[in-house]
Amino acid sequence: MENLLRPIYQERASHPNTLAVIMIERRNKTSSLTDNFDAALLVIVKDADEPVFIKHYEFDHQTASLHVVTDSQIQEWILLGTNRRIIDWIVNGRVLFDRNEYVAELIDRLNTFPFAERKLKIGLEYGKLIRRYVEGKAFFEANQFLDAYNAVVHALHHLARIEVIDRGFHPETTVWSQVRQMEPQVYKLYSELIESHESLEKRLELLFLANDFLIHSKAEIGSAHLFEVMKEKDIWQFGELLQHHDLKHFTQDLGVMLDYLTDKGLINVCQIETKGQAVYHRGYSFKKGVDSDS
Repeated sequence: MENLLRPIYQERASHPNTLAVIMIERRNKTSSLTDNFDAALLVIVKDADEPVFIKHYEFDHQTASLHVVTDSQIQEWILLGTNRRIIDWIVNGRVLFDRNEYVAELIDRLNTFPFAERKLKIGLEYGKLIRRYVEGKAFFEANQFLDAYNAVVHALHHLARIEVIDRGFHPETTVWSQVRQMEPQVYKLYSELIESHESLEKRLELLFLANDFLIHSKAEIGSAHLFEVMKEKDIWQFGELLQHHDLKHFTQDLGVMLDYLTDKGLINVCQIETKGQAVYHRGYSFKKGVDSDS
């Protein structure tokens, strides 16, 4: 396969804009890792008009895909976890070209997983966990058990990723095999939800009780990034938090996260006068005594 792809990747490697070329070969008959192509070529470039550009090839009854991705897009995928297979590609792919040890340095960063990045990723997963939990509970109370089940499965996935990240690892696409070794309690919750012979309503009822405890127990590490930002001044309005550079990735879940942390007494709320009579802005403040550096 490499010989067939050589003309394609050698042309790309000759460009000064190219940082690395990595080849990923299909491991199984059905492979989501390569979208069922026999191979995928990842070409990482400094910059481009489009952050992601993809081409498909076919030759001698074999198929391949070419993915030209900017460095900034790679960094965003790694930081936000929005393309989890990219880590597999970088760590386990075959490096065909590596300018100035770009790939080596990227792998070293993935292995060290800096604490600040872990804290941010845990915060993002925690916000998603709370949202899915709240959605699931609303569906459950409306007797929409299948929708509640779907929301709870997603919530457990976010909880699983928090456990993995908190231990200094990046969540893989097969996150439950990681969690089974790292945190059997969370794995047991998941397996009981999908394997139990109890009625769906009963399974969900039991899971919401356990989930409520687990979400609360993760509040300190889950809110550490948010609390670090909130320490910068005494009182914040919601719009100010939304506009803060270090919270730009929290936009979708920040509201429900603040509501949960307020309900649990981890954030204080105050009233800020407006021009309207008896109408106030809501102000949020970091509650002293909550350790955001844990």
